[in-house]
Amino acid sequence: MRTTNTTVTTSTNTTNGSPLAAVRNLGILAHVDAGKTTVTERILYLTGATHKRGEVHDGTTVTDFDPQERDRGITIFAAAVSCDWDGHRINLIDTPGHVDFADEVERSLRVLDGAVAVFDAVAGVEPQSESVWRRADRHGVPRIAFVNKLDRAGADLDAAVASIRDRLGAVPLVVQLPIGREDAFRGVVDLVRLRALVWEDGAEAPTGSEVPDGLRAEALRRRRLLEEAVAELHPDALEEFCAGSGLSEATLTAALRDLTREGGAVVVLCGSAYRNRGVEPLLDAVTAYLPSPLDVPPVRGEHAGAEEERTADPDGPFAGLVFKVTSTATGRLTSLRVYSGTIVKGDTVLDAGTRRTERIARILRVRAGRHTEVDRAVAGDIVAVVGPKSARAGATLCAPARPLVLEPPVTAEPVVSVAVEARSGTDTDRLASALARLAEEDPSLAVRTDPETGQTLLSGMGELHLEVSVERVRREYGLALDAGRPQVAYRETPARGVRGFVHRHVKQDGGAGQFAHVVVDVDVLADAGAAGGADLVFSSEVVGGGVPKEYVRAVEAGCRDALAEGPLGGHPVTGVRVTLTDGAVHAKDSSDLAFRTAGRFALRAALREAGTALLEPVAEVTVTVPADAVGGVLGDLAARRGRVTGQSVRSGSALVTATVPLAELFGYANRLRSRTQGRGTFTSRPDGYAPVPRGVAEGLLGG
Repeated sequence: MRTTNTTVTTSTNTTNGSPLAAVRNLGILAHVDAGKTTVTERILYLTGATHKRGEVHDGTTVTDFDPQERDRGITIFAAAVSCDWDGHRINLIDTPGHVDFADEVERSLRVLDGAVAVFDAVAGVEPQSESVWRRADRHGVPRIAFVNKLDRAGADLDAAVASIRDRLGAVPLVVQLPIGREDAFRGVVDLVRLRALVWEDGAEAPTGSEVPDGLRAEALRRRRLLEEAVAELHPDALEEFCAGSGLSEATLTAALRDLTREGGAVVVLCGSAYRNRGVEPLLDAVTAYLPSPLDVPPVRGEHAGAEEERTADPDGPFAGLVFKVTSTATGRLTSLRVYSGTIVKGDTVLDAGTRRTERIARILRVRAGRHTEVDRAVAGDIVAVVGPKSARAGATLCAPARPLVLEPPVTAEPVVSVAVEARSGTDTDRLASALARLAEEDPSLAVRTDPETGQTLLSGMGELHLEVSVERVRREYGLALDAGRPQVAYRETPARGVRGFVHRHVKQDGGAGQFAHVVVDVDVLADAGAAGGADLVFSSEVVGGGVPKEYVRAVEAGCRDALAEGPLGGHPVTGVRVTLTDGAVHAKDSSDLAFRTAGRFALRAALREAGTALLEPVAEVTVTVPADAVGGVLGDLAARRGRVTGQSVRSGSALVTATVPLAELFGYANRLRSRTQGRGTFTSRPDGYAPVPRGVAEGLLGG
């Protein structure tokens, strides 16, 4: 979460008098350029958090305030803001839409109670829309949908809703009917209340009225369809629907709230944020349908090996999860979600992972372009604190007397690396310090030294991710540095299985010796390299006590150690199934260390015998081009070893989807623009790993 300069005031109540039931912690999720930052800016303006509408194209937005965000016109860092609407406090996180910054979305989703998914009314569900939707599914985050840009040529609410149903597998419940199409879009019919809302040009607020005569029949038809869909999903609504001629407004609203919070359906609204139309009903839907901290299940953590639950109780023991660390000119800001209890300025808290205590010097609530200093934060709050020196993203801060470890956000493995070097030898130490700080702020970045070349390698989620990170070093730390050509992270996987592989580890060098005897079967996993696939699946079929259970775990740990470097090119190994089938122990010389060592050497030797195949990261690419440029694009994708998986036509443009090796996508944006006279665009998302063709692999491995 990037933050802005602080204006210090005092407050004795972080909830502004609102009970927990009136708090909404939500994120704005979307594909890049769907308009989510504009939606956020309109929310801030309408709620009074800002007094001027920020525009992405002018570089005047509150949440995209980083110089690189304004230069590039995209959201790079998740940004948190707070505002108030209709007696509710809304803690809102505007998340990035570009695939390279998906880790920011992952960490944000971990601490959110709900989300607004923004879709382009012309494009519908786009690749990154689908990716963030699946992430929200994994976290169980309730969502409502906002179909944006209804004023654009080719905008089609029904087509966008159909794509939500077909591509996301969701059950969309449309609660609005647009008034006017494309340029003539000027309002909506609220199908729940059967009232029209019209935004006149230049008006600050919509005008409510009866449904226009020309739309009444269509509005009643769609209201009936909405009632039927809700009745099929909600037992109370079904009972009322069958007993009478329809659903009352109160029953329909309650059912929509239940279905949203349970994840059974998705309420769909529409509008044009850029033209200030449809945002007020969206805010009303946020407060009416999305859950408060009291409506979500208690957070679960672990202490002393036992699972423990903490409810959102301000009087309970304090527990909070750090989801972002930011270095600023004034110090280190630690952003956290408070799940239970209360923290007060000056409190001492425990980092449950490191067992170190930290002092809370200041508590800050992020409100638009400033930080408001407050005295305390309670369960349900999302705040930034000053004071903790070593807490990292994913750390649990808790009451020292009641320790608890919460599940941290999942961090993706970097897939692209660049070599970085300070131009001046005297800046080498400063560069190392700057890179360490970047990696501390962004867990999806990794810094290491190549053991063969001695070069410093910066690894991240994509070409743009690394480009932004290198530019941050230049701008924020004033360092002149050179960056090499990006390199992708290859993997190895067994070429075939090996059965009954025997390894005996014996070591005697005076004193206690080491003895471990293992027999393993090594197989290739069916989903080796697939997105989300496992690196290692380990099991034991030892019978009769040949290898005691406590040593079985040591064998597994040794096998995991062996995955660090494969025999083909020293790349990490993935997609391996290891079955421990037999073994033997020595009464005195067997130990965890001996069996861990045996497991490591056994798998290494088995992989050498089986041989390994090289895997490379691939991406699913969606290219949008004019119809007359399709031939050239297809030829270029084929030259990049791309495999075309689909073609379609949408709003006069051709859409080509393909699976392409990530290594072949470096520089593709410029190539695509030159082939299409600047009219072509593309998006990509990671799609796991795929085998490298033999000829290409031989070139990479030096023959």
